Amino acid sequence: MTIPIILHTYLFILGTAFGSFFNVVGLRVPQNQSIVRPGSACPKCGHKLKPWELVPIFSFVVQNGKCKSCKTAISPIYPFMELFTAILFTISPLLVGWSKELVIAWTLVSLCMIISVSDIAYMIIPDKVLLFFLPLTLAERIIIPLTPWYDMFIGLFVGFIIPFLIILISRGGMGGGDMKLLAVFGVLLGWKLVLLAFFLATLVGTAAGGAGLMTGIVKRGKPFPFGPFLVIGALLSYFFGNHLIDWYFTAFFSF
Repeated sequence: MTIPIILHTYLFILGTAFGSFFNVVGLRVPQNQSIVRPGSACPKCGHKLKPWELVPIFSFVVQNGKCKSCKTAISPIYPFMELFTAILFTISPLLVGWSKELVIAWTLVSLCMIISVSDIAYMIIPDKVLLFFLPLTLAERIIIPLTPWYDMFIGLFVGFIIPFLIILISRGGMGGGDMKLLAVFGVLLGWKLVLLAFFLATLVGTAAGGAGLMTGIVKRGKPFPFGPFLVIGALLSYFFGNHLIDWYFTAFFSF
């Protein structure tokens, strides 16, 4: 009992560290900035953060969500992504087991977190990020294949062609970044689960958009980032997709 607790605690702490790094990648890459230098600083006053101001989640709480120097509010996206990454890193082995597939799970989580930060901050899904993850996911799926092994290529095609057709027909109903992101998801998920991911993303995105219109958060006729909804769809499909599909056919097509 003690060893699993220690191990999952370690994964949680590791996840917060990776979440902090994903924040940096997601915010800097779209701006063509180095992810290494300069060091983290307050975007308002330029105060260079000390090591104790960079402790994921903890520093945000201790500083009451404000810059230590100028007292400007720090975006809650930082601790949220750190916490969410930590949770996903920790529960992944519980959902997929301690197997090689865990590498795929953590890769998917990493891609999802980086893309979410970029799309929320700038409404951009950076090509540089996708070009890094595409060969990585292809290599991983060759070593840790789907069943059948070529499902990753079908998933890549299906993930690309569906949003491509939507863009073509609607003349801009989706962004090119969403199309390329879904294609990369297709490599990891296969064609069935990437279809489910797109369906779930559309469902959640429509509900969120409707709620946003009613509350005034979303303005009619103005675009809002769809990447985070694709992320939600991909994560739900990856971890629970087969169960959802089995439940659907059992509930509605069982005679």
